[in-house]
Amino acid sequence: MTPAEHLPGLVVNIATPDLKLSDYKLIAFDMDSTLINIECVDEIADAVGRKAEVAAITEAAMRGEITDYKESLRRRVALLEGVSVDSMEDVYHERLRLNPGAARLVQACKAAGLKVLLVSGGFTFFTDRVRDELGIDYTRSNVLEVKNGLLTGRMLDQPWGDICDGAEKCKMLLQTCEMLGIEPRQAIAMGDGANDLPMMGVAGLSVAYHAKPAVREQAMVAINEGGLDRLLELFK
Repeated sequence: MTPAEHLPGLVVNIATPDLKLSDYKLIAFDMDSTLINIECVDEIADAVGRKAEVAAITEAAMRGEITDYKESLRRRVALLEGVSVDSMEDVYHERLRLNPGAARLVQACKAAGLKVLLVSGGFTFFTDRVRDELGIDYTRSNVLEVKNGLLTGRMLDQPWGDICDGAEKCKMLLQTCEMLGIEPRQAIAMGDGANDLPMMGVAGLSVAYHAKPAVREQAMVAINEGGLDRLLELFK
């Protein structure tokens, strides 16, 4: 495949002669709107009638119009105060779905010997379940504080830091590569928003999935139609 070759809905901006999936050893996924169909924070906010307000902040952050991602997430999480854990259960069971091709792509990667990393600006409540459903090896995401079955509107600090933003996603990818004894060029990074660009920038293959314009422009590969498993069309 030659640079800038276009298959329907798939834009490839790099030369991919004889590219093999087994050439890579790690694939890192964003979760919300990449591996799954929703932005979890927006759907949680719907339980307290604040979805439009929260979604507007999310959209601006994903487009890169809000430069301080951590502050944008704190603002959104503050608006979740009073949401019950039961409401989050409803989001998981009634609204959250894996995006098309997610399971097939993860299975193909694992079969080719890759480890799978999920790095999310979302929350452990959802990432842990997606991890277990797909057999993902490593995750990093944020912890919502809960008291008496209700969200407090705050997040809990973790041993690695406070919030998983773009810089933390990149750091986790690099740390995972180091732990596995591989080079970052042996990693694939897939995402859709501005906070995915740091990890996409250090990976050997960067993939935008139904992404914001700035992300599509900077990615080596952009999947604009179809499922996540369209990435497999690149490989011999």
